[in-house]
Amino acid sequence: MGELTYTNIRTEWAEALEHIEHTAFPTADTEDLYWADELRALALEFGEGGVVVLDGDTPVAMGLGIRIDFDFSHTQHSIRDLVGVDGGTGHVPDGAWYYGTSIAVLPDYRRRGIGKRLYDMRKQICRDLNLAGIVAGGVIPGYADHKDEMSAADYVAKVSAGEMYDATLTMQIANGFEARGVIANYITDPAVDSWASLIVWENPDYNPDR
Repeated sequence: MGELTYTNIRTEWAEALEHIEHTAFPTADTEDLYWADELRALALEFGEGGVVVLDGDTPVAMGLGIRIDFDFSHTQHSIRDLVGVDGGTGHVPDGAWYYGTSIAVLPDYRRRGIGKRLYDMRKQICRDLNLAGIVAGGVIPGYADHKDEMSAADYVAKVSAGEMYDATLTMQIANGFEARGVIANYITDPAVDSWASLIVWENPDYNPDR
């Protein structure tokens, strides 16, 4: 492994990024994950909102997103409700919020601080574009070991309170995100009965009048 570099998404990496996405989420239904044609479209429509991590010239991780106008009074949704199908991106050019659609890291590159760096870069994107903040459906992989003992809502509440550890949600909370409940049928993943957390980071520098 060499020195890692971070850069914006490009169309020529679409197949490699598809591989990263599908490798990072092995229990999820691939129909709910990014495919190469969607990644090419995203690179063209909102390239400044997508970050790719390179080891040399090889993509090894990515943090992707779109701009949307998120309705906080109706938070239940699936990833496909936002991204759409047939090669669409769901990107709204003047949307007020950055919606994080994927953070995916190849297994050999985990625990190197890549996830934290990608979240920090998403925050900077929000500052640069004067967006209200970040919202996302966050995977909760640790729930797979507890789904027979408690509801997803109870699990997320305990992780948020620091009473339990989740490899993803605990890191998100440590990076300034707030869990605002759970999302049913967010992404088809039998390991966690298709549950996700709703995570939000509000941009303290956001100026709605700008």
